[in-house]
Amino acid sequence: MTAHTAHTTAPAEEHHVDPTALGLNATAWVSIAMLIVILIMIWKKVPVVIGNALDSKIAAIRATLDEATQLRADAEKLKAEYEAKQKAVDSDTAEMIAHAKAEAEAIVAQARVDAADLIERRGKMAEDKIAAAERSAIAEVRTRAADAAAAAAAKLIAERHDAGADKVLVDKAIGSLGLSGRA
Repeated sequence: MTAHTAHTTAPAEEHHVDPTALGLNATAWVSIAMLIVILIMIWKKVPVVIGNALDSKIAAIRATLDEATQLRADAEKLKAEYEAKQKAVDSDTAEMIAHAKAEAEAIVAQARVDAADLIERRGKMAEDKIAAAERSAIAEVRTRAADAAAAAAAKLIAERHDAGADKVLVDKAIGSLGLSGRA
């Protein structure tokens, strides 16, 4: 016989008989022991102790849940307050921006007016300087023209008049003085 056939031809299982004591098998004894343990636990009030422990645990959990509910309500209240504050800050910011824009526009408008005034004043000052320069130039031209005319007249008088002609002019001038003195 080979090893393979030895395994396949194993002998049939034998039937065992369960032990008994006082006519009860092992299952009955385990059931009786469990019943006794349960009765002792009831007699020692273990279920009441377990119930009380569970009740205290439930109360602690309920208190924790109530506290969590209160904390959530407080958090929602704080959130609402901060949202209201944020809206107020946003509106204040918008007002500040609008005010700053208005001020900037006013400053720009005033700067334009001031620049226009400055340009006008500078233009008038330039015109005044130009007019003064023109007057000065005209006065200088007149002075030079008068000097030139006087020099030309002196030259013409010197060329056309001699000592004899001067004597006749002087005599006429003296004669006119005498006549006007008598009148």
